[in-house]
Amino acid sequence: MSTITLESLVYQVAGKAYESRLVFDADISSPRPGLVMAPNWMGISEGAERIAQAVASQGYVVLLADLYGQGVRPTSADEALAAMMPLKNDRGQLRTLMNEALSQLQSQSSATVDTANLAAFGFCFGGCCALDLARTGAPLKAAVSFHGTLDATDPAEAKNIKGSVLVLHGEADPLVPREQLPAFVDEMNAAGVDWQLVSYGGAYHSFTDPEANNPGKQMFDKKVSDRAFQAMYNLLGEVFPPKA
Repeated sequence: MSTITLESLVYQVAGKAYESRLVFDADISSPRPGLVMAPNWMGISEGAERIAQAVASQGYVVLLADLYGQGVRPTSADEALAAMMPLKNDRGQLRTLMNEALSQLQSQSSATVDTANLAAFGFCFGGCCALDLARTGAPLKAAVSFHGTLDATDPAEAKNIKGSVLVLHGEADPLVPREQLPAFVDEMNAAGVDWQLVSYGGAYHSFTDPEANNPGKQMFDKKVSDRAFQAMYNLLGEVFPPKA
């Protein structure tokens, strides 16, 4: 039986403190692939921690990234928007924070990470973050976006992507502009990236979030959520060597 441990990991970026969460199975001492998880616009939350724990139980070391700063924990949509928009408008800073989270995952000493096998995944805003981390040329075997925005500040940067890309999209999602889908396809194809785009019929934004209940916009869909997580695990099983 696994013992999933959740630890706070505090570090500084440009003089500002951030408090991410390191999540891992304490019963496993051998090196395991490491995953950076970028949460949705609510940042570090109980829901995000639950997802990180579920993924860690599959045999991964997960770093749930704090992108807002220590103590910045939105409790409403207005607070989340105020915390998120500065990063949406400054993708350079967003990428700096994601790269620092990846560095923290590799350098921490609580869990043994196989640093040759790294990936990133994220939800909504976090999906954008995972893709942007890949676009920086970070040493990722995979980047996975769940119902995230797909826009690139410079599509040519996709040539920096080193691993596979998987986008899990709700076909009925009104919050991801439809024009971003063909633009993403063109971006990936032009760069020769190994990519997949899965569009789930009838699924809205936030389909993985059990608390999402905004009809016609953000709706939890357990069947689609299960399929999407399985798609991520399938890809990770493909790009990472078999677990010992």
